[in-house]
Amino acid sequence: MTHATISPGIVTPGPRYFELINFHPLRPIRSDEELDRAVALVDELLDLKERTPDEADYLEVLGDLIERYENEAHPIPRGTDAEMLRFLIENKEVSQTEVARETQIADSTISAILSGKRAITRSQVGAFARYFHVDPGVFISV
Repeated sequence: MTHATISPGIVTPGPRYFELINFHPLRPIRSDEELDRAVALVDELLDLKERTPDEADYLEVLGDLIERYENEAHPIPRGTDAEMLRFLIENKEVSQTEVARETQIADSTISAILSGKRAITRSQVGAFARYFHVDPGVFISV
């Protein structure tokens, strides 16, 4: 038995979970060295053909700790509105002309946005968000 139920809806971890905890405790990651060790363990667990529920639970929590450290220690800088629009166009594999037609934003306006000569307006953000099926917040530069 890998999990035991102590009361309805509450599951206690099994022995494999505690083996993993003893090998690499689930604590906040505070250095790149700790990050490297955590990532190596994640890779090992992901390489398993099948994971036990204990391994899956441990992997989920360790993944959250890795993400938290990377977001704090190595944040990815936000791109410009133009870079985001260019990415979305390329990712959807559509032409600028098609985007203009579907969003009812002039092709010349999209060109000016892509070249950085013009900022995206609120109404354009809405049109692009609807067309690309993304949250309008992707266009908010911080």
